[in-house]
Amino acid sequence: MADGQLDDFDRKILSALHRDGRMAITELAALVGLSKTPCQLRVKRLRDTGYIRGFRAVLDLDKLGLDHIAFVEVTLSDTREAALQAFNRAVSSVTEIEECHMIAGAFDYLLKVRTVDIKSYRAVLGEVISNLPHVANSSTHVSMESVKDAGQNPAI
Repeated sequence: MADGQLDDFDRKILSALHRDGRMAITELAALVGLSKTPCQLRVKRLRDTGYIRGFRAVLDLDKLGLDHIAFVEVTLSDTREAALQAFNRAVSSVTEIEECHMIAGAFDYLLKVRTVDIKSYRAVLGEVISNLPHVANSSTHVSMESVKDAGQNPAI
């Protein structure tokens, strides 16, 4: 595999592991049509080249009481590179911020924030997000229902 080029076996491996990262190598090999050793070598190469960044447990956050999701549009007061980097570093340490995306459009960042309820979200917004570097203003959109979430139907 040349850097950046995946063949059909690689794509099948990635798709299968994305659905079930705990799949036994023998099951994976049979599923993609390889024997065990070549499949193991491909998985190792996909990890070594960064296509597979790791494995983790996917938790049911609703059952854990973390079912309040808000999306926050954030506009910065300064969008020079130093300000963007300061915001990026700071947002990485906030555990309630599940995702952070720089956006091209009417605002600068879109945050996905997960908390136990609206009251705790309000505290995170007022005490944490509003105090991140260079935040000028924010606008919140509360999720009423998650129709499709990360990990479903990967386009590999």
